[in-house]
Amino acid sequence: MAWVLPITRRDDRCMSTLTDTSSRRVAVPSWLRNPALGLFFLAPLVAEFFLGDFPLTMIFAIIPLALWYGGSAVLIREVVRRRGLCWPSILLLGSAFAVVEEGLLTMSLFNPDYAGAHLLDKGYIPALGIGTTWTVYVLCLHVGWSIATPIALAEAAAGQRGNIPWLGRRGLIVTGVCVVLGAVFTFATNYPQFGHFLASPAQLLACFIIAASCVVVALCRPVWISRGRTRRGSAPSLWWVFAVIFLCAGAFQLDSAIDTTWIADTTVVVAIVVALGSLGWWSRSDGWSQRHVLAAASAMLLTYTWHAFFSTGVVPSTPMVLLVSHIVYAVAAVAILLICWRRVGRGAGQDRVAVSSADSARRSLAIRPGASTATAPTTRSPSE
Repeated sequence: MAWVLPITRRDDRCMSTLTDTSSRRVAVPSWLRNPALGLFFLAPLVAEFFLGDFPLTMIFAIIPLALWYGGSAVLIREVVRRRGLCWPSILLLGSAFAVVEEGLLTMSLFNPDYAGAHLLDKGYIPALGIGTTWTVYVLCLHVGWSIATPIALAEAAAGQRGNIPWLGRRGLIVTGVCVVLGAVFTFATNYPQFGHFLASPAQLLACFIIAASCVVVALCRPVWISRGRTRRGSAPSLWWVFAVIFLCAGAFQLDSAIDTTWIADTTVVVAIVVALGSLGWWSRSDGWSQRHVLAAASAMLLTYTWHAFFSTGVVPSTPMVLLVSHIVYAVAAVAILLICWRRVGRGAGQDRVAVSSADSARRSLAIRPGASTATAPTTRSPSE
């Protein structure tokens, strides 16, 4: 015989309260949900770890590295989005970042014995004290992978918040402080480690002028940076964008494997011109979207993934540790891309639903007697 216990209204209310309490989510501080925090740590992860410079045993170094790499990426992204600028400005500010790091902080552009790698041997120009191969390679490396790729991935993961500012005034101040601290840390660790080398005053002044010029041009919003100009024709497929950028990025990374200077320099320059020219042309097409930007960023990230397996890194480690590190980084890169593609697709779907709802509202108002279409709700997608 089954016993059935009667449940009173009071018991019912208690059970409902317990259910609501158990299903209630733990409150998370808003700053932990801010996409800027993800970009802050994603930038050094891509720039130094996915490149293959640091093994997994050095993962703790991501915290000090984030001050410079992450802080700079967040600051560049916030300045561009707040001023209503677009990707050419990000690339120009990324160029300023690259010149400051390699010319003023690490001074690898001028140090012939930096890391004992003889980086200036290829294409050395005595009058300037630089090697053309290393200069072009490392500056474009920072622009493409240290700044542009993390920003594109973070904006894709942010969905509908991808093209709007993420930080307030206090957040910008904190980010600026992080950048300054990161710059101090970068110089303080590189200067004693690589021979206490200092570039000449003329070289330092030239780097400062070049970096400042990049910043001024990026923020002055010249005509060719305007996002309003479009061309006739549809945007290419996502796979076509991925394939072209993947091939260009791969050709760029072959620089270190080519011994002949003029062939290496030509390969790098052609890869850069084709990649930037293609993206610049495609981005003015009808239908160009955040998904196309993510396709290009995916190609860049996966290029770093395969290139890391051929890198020995800058920190001494055993072959087994390096192999495990590269495998873990590759899995992490794929996981990041899966998250980004899922969220950018969800954001696009929400945009379509919102636009469809707005169109339905307009039609319903239009068929109602005396209804005014002026009150119809309007919806803009984040990409506008």
